[in-house]
Amino acid sequence: MVTKGEFTVIVSRKEVIAAALPLQEHWLPFSNIDLLLPPLEAGLFFCYKKPESDNNNNNFASFVDVLKKSLAEVLVPYYALAGEIVCNSVGEPELLCNNRGVDFVEAYANVELRELNLYNPDESIEGKFMPAKNFGVISVQATELKCGGVVVACNFDHRIADLYSANLFLVSWTEIAQSKPISLPPCFRRSLLNPKRRRSIDPIVDSMYMPISKLPPPPTELQQASDDHIISRIYYVTNDKINAINSLASANGSKRTKFESFSAYLWKMVAECYGPNNEKVSKMGIAVDGRSRLSQGDNEKSKQLMRAYFGNVVSIPFGGEKINQLVENPLSWVAEKVHEFLETVVNEDHFVGLIDWVEMHRPEPALAKIYSNGSNDGPAFLVSSGKGLETSRVDFGWGKPVIGSCHFPWGGSAGYVMPMPSPIGNGDWVVYMHLQKKQLDFIEAEASDVFTPLTFEYLNSIISI
Repeated sequence: MVTKGEFTVIVSRKEVIAAALPLQEHWLPFSNIDLLLPPLEAGLFFCYKKPESDNNNNNFASFVDVLKKSLAEVLVPYYALAGEIVCNSVGEPELLCNNRGVDFVEAYANVELRELNLYNPDESIEGKFMPAKNFGVISVQATELKCGGVVVACNFDHRIADLYSANLFLVSWTEIAQSKPISLPPCFRRSLLNPKRRRSIDPIVDSMYMPISKLPPPPTELQQASDDHIISRIYYVTNDKINAINSLASANGSKRTKFESFSAYLWKMVAECYGPNNEKVSKMGIAVDGRSRLSQGDNEKSKQLMRAYFGNVVSIPFGGEKINQLVENPLSWVAEKVHEFLETVVNEDHFVGLIDWVEMHRPEPALAKIYSNGSNDGPAFLVSSGKGLETSRVDFGWGKPVIGSCHFPWGGSAGYVMPMPSPIGNGDWVVYMHLQKKQLDFIEAEASDVFTPLTFEYLNSIISI
């Protein structure tokens, strides 16, 4: 039994779901890009209301039975998710594909779907609906709510899967649950990301990544006590606000994407939290998917292999600007700075160089510089696009989720933000934000017309909960 906040979650059953067919035990190496990820857990959760039709299949027991049977089937092509991470002879992590299985938890929560405070996932999701990942590379929890609704949550080891890969798995799982063929079977060919061992590597990679031996020292106890702690919140941003931000960011005549514009807006807001006279440097990173840049030629087969590739194919460029510059200049200027540092990585040469850079430093671990912010640095955070999470397709037969989001309190000294399209499909965004409390308090005070706390009143205004 787990008791937190205003409701109780009772675990009724725990079991391990293995692949439906036997698998020959083998080792799957991490790619060089996988090796850049520290051991982080990344959670995704989906909330479903009780189906309107009242038949024998629309009860929690039947739903869980479908989940478990389809999970066992999908773990055959996604065999890596049924394995476990172990270290090789030089201390690097590898996947042991031994069909150890996936931890599956069944639970009950004495709360209704409309009563969940999703605005504060630290209280409503963490430790309640998000399963602990003690072994293996993924854990799953299905929780029945008092109203008959269900929350399905998955906790991934980020070293195994980026958001794109997690979405591949979830869509395949739901397709099997609905007795459909898998539309895009996964590809685990690590040779697609083999190093080229070029003699020269773009020096920009050195500015983005570092061996862990060069990490800045951790803050002292006094610094930890004085620093504002990081918390998680979930907001929704309406389509008209996104379009207005996009218009302001493109005011200098250069058309910016909505994601670039939103990221620039957030960077400027965080800077304004520290006042106009602050000369510390604020850093913002953006996660860039490299699949379309590593298609290995123009033929359709190569492109299809990268579209199906399961693993991490992400680079994290970042920009650093003085806080007073971010405050004083218009949003279009900030958006131009975002566009400039993104332009350095949206090509094949960058991702090939990144793979080679890791190869040069192995076996010493390395990671993105944006992840660890020194105690004397200005504020830093990472923005990752959640448009690759096809929430509306995560339908196990109970209908589309009324809401889906990540929950990623990643433990670094920098913040993390992920905007995702609303499952309603009306152009609104659901935005997960893991930032310092004072930054979120400032944003809520100064931009309350943009960032509205996610409540079921918002969802109920569009669909009946």
